[in-house]
Amino acid sequence: MPTTSSTASTSATAQIISTLGAGSGINTSQLAEQLAAAQFATRLDLLTAKNEKLTAQISSASNLKSLMSTLSSSIGSLIRTGDLAVTPSIANASVASVTKGTATGSGSYSLEVTSLANAQKLLTPAYPASTSTVGSGTLTLRFGTVSGSSFTADTAQAAVDITIASGATLADVASAINASNSGVSAYVANGTSGAQLVLKGKEGATSGFVIEATETVGNEGLANLAWTPATNLTRLKTTATDAAYNIDGVGYTSTSNTVNDAVAGVNLKLTGTNVGAPTTITFSDPSGNISTAVTDLVDALNEVAAQLNTATDKTAGDLNNDPGARALRTALITLAGTKVMPNAADGEPSTLGDLGLKVERNGTFTMDADRLAKTLKDSPQAAGAMWTTGVFGVYATVDKIARAASSTSEGASLGSSITRYTALQKTVTEKSTSLSEKQEDMRQRLVSRFAVMDTRVSGSQSTLSFLKAQIDAWNSSDN
Repeated sequence: MPTTSSTASTSATAQIISTLGAGSGINTSQLAEQLAAAQFATRLDLLTAKNEKLTAQISSASNLKSLMSTLSSSIGSLIRTGDLAVTPSIANASVASVTKGTATGSGSYSLEVTSLANAQKLLTPAYPASTSTVGSGTLTLRFGTVSGSSFTADTAQAAVDITIASGATLADVASAINASNSGVSAYVANGTSGAQLVLKGKEGATSGFVIEATETVGNEGLANLAWTPATNLTRLKTTATDAAYNIDGVGYTSTSNTVNDAVAGVNLKLTGTNVGAPTTITFSDPSGNISTAVTDLVDALNEVAAQLNTATDKTAGDLNNDPGARALRTALITLAGTKVMPNAADGEPSTLGDLGLKVERNGTFTMDADRLAKTLKDSPQAAGAMWTTGVFGVYATVDKIARAASSTSEGASLGSSITRYTALQKTVTEKSTSLSEKQEDMRQRLVSRFAVMDTRVSGSQSTLSFLKAQIDAWNSSDN
């Protein structure tokens, strides 16, 4: 960088000497510009070189940060396709739909559904129209089990009171029930019998309900909507019941048709019965896709490592003494041994090294195919569990490194380095602008001074020419 400054300064000085030695008069405007440039050339050249270096540092740090962010998001996108996860499937899809649960499943299970969970469905007496008034007072919903003509209250569930204002219509009652957050929904059905309320509760035997009415004196009629199984069973269209099913011959019940983790790693949505004809739940083997994913991961990490090695080269690297780059290198060279599954059982894979990732002495990555093959053979489901978007696993580990590199709140991060370099560049730019303004101010002052000098020199030359002419005339007369 000093060589550039010296060259610029020498060039400006040479131009001044050339102008002064022209012998045919002085170009004062050009001279002022050259003198001002010579005064500030060295400092401006140094600032220009500093600005160019900072630009290169910002670019290099930004590229590395972007590579890590892209790698993290790519792993997340790959995982979300589901190709790397152990996923359940069911032989008879009419009995239940299956999705991956919170755990990782393995093996196979038989499922027999003997009955589905139902919600209570109740009709009210018919009215001429949804706008018919129903009286006023309070409707009370009490919850429990309906069995035949009897009702057994569930004391764990609080009763819900619903206020019905004077002048309320059947449609208003439906709105009030829906707004009560009781778990019971209602709507007005305009069928052949007239306008009737249809009330639906939640699934499960204890989610049955009865309706009590307390009427406003003088505005009766609300009692028409009251109901218990002892009064009129014809209005009860569906009774609330539990689901019943067997897994590997063991009986279970559920208040809902949605059953989570009854089988490890499976969420079930029961949709039909298959009494006497059990179906089978099995799990996929993602070994082939995991092997491909590890290969792609090694390639992506090597792309980061190559740029990092170039950026931190001791002689020519833009980030050869950057703390953020050093922090990223440390995170990468320890990646293979990092425990990405801290809750893994003994003998199950827990590090990227278990998936075959190796870090060489020069910071590049290779894949140990034999170790990966052994892991996939011994623990295919556990290997699949490492590829998740949860708080543990390959994605969480790489994402943590990417976030740390992008952070601006940590001292040793690429994000902090970019912030620091950007602030320094702003300072350098401001100094360059200030020096350029001072150079221009000096040029203008020199132009003004040289203009005065030029006027005086011009006057002196006129006087000298006159005197010379007189002397020549005197010499001629003497001759």
